[in-house]
Amino acid sequence: MLIENMQNYQLTLDSSKRELRIKINVPKFDAARTSEFKASVEAKWDNHITSVFIDFSEVHFIDSSGVGALLGIQKRLDPQAPPIVIENANKHVEEVIKLLRLQRVFSLK
Repeated sequence: MLIENMQNYQLTLDSSKRELRIKINVPKFDAARTSEFKASVEAKWDNHITSVFIDFSEVHFIDSSGVGALLGIQKRLDPQAPPIVIENANKHVEEVIKLLRLQRVFSLK
């Protein structure tokens, strides 16, 4: 299991390099945070990844830049891969995703 632990993000890639788990440790997932997030994902990315789980338990706010960063990950996955699973999202984050009708693109758990 490969783990990269950064102050704002924790990324874990399983030993088969098929499952990526990300924990976002910032209260606002917005334009100020997305470049660091994208760089973290890029450093960890493997073309064998087929599923991505993102823990939003620490996130209280997401803006269009944050949503764009999530869409960027989804686009990297094979079209036949399951959607990104967003776990532990608060009501605000869920409302933004539903308002943008992205619950079809992401799975909210």
